[in-house]
Amino acid sequence: MESIDLLKILAAVLALAVAIIGHEIMHGWVAYMYGDTTAKNAGRLSVNPLIHVDLVGTIIVPATMYFLPILLGGDSGFLFGWAKPVPINTATVIRSGGYNAAMQVDLAGIVYNFTMATLASVAVVAMAQPTTADSLVYVFAYMFVFQLLIINVVLGVFNLLPIPQFDGAHFLMHLALKYRVNAVAEFFYKNERYGIIVVLIILMTPLKDYLLFMPVQAILQLLT
Repeated sequence: MESIDLLKILAAVLALAVAIIGHEIMHGWVAYMYGDTTAKNAGRLSVNPLIHVDLVGTIIVPATMYFLPILLGGDSGFLFGWAKPVPINTATVIRSGGYNAAMQVDLAGIVYNFTMATLASVAVVAMAQPTTADSLVYVFAYMFVFQLLIINVVLGVFNLLPIPQFDGAHFLMHLALKYRVNAVAEFFYKNERYGIIVVLIILMTPLKDYLLFMPVQAILQLLT
């Protein structure tokens, strides 16, 4: 494997770590601002990547999505994954700030991802594309920023989808509770166990083209 390929993989892995770990920390940080110390007491507001690793979301899914296309004779796939959810005492958040506070916690990770994507897009536009004359350090920096842009947009879009157990569903659940549409909240709550199945179905079928790739491409065009 050439050094450029290794740099690309390293840049992608590092960008994924920044995206998913920051996403989870932001959930815990916003909850902490509303008096919930659960994540802080569990040490989950730390940037130490090891405490945020989820076997499926941080290792198996990203590796499969990236390397499976190569094994099938194609180009490398895209990196997608998630970290171990930060523990949050939603009842404490709601007591402190109501359902609006809970919805802010739900959207905190998504806001982080789109903020990081915006900053990365500014850097990508400002940086010149690497050439053979550039150092490996510059090539790596460009690859990292570029991957940071793409991965954060992918995560932001995906988490907006109303998939049980993910941010979009949590937001709709708390929105429904705010306006006492209990049937909607109950639906998402009862089906949280099936969230990972829905994720795998989307990623392994053409649904990803319509629910993920098309919105991602539109946002990337807007940012760049």
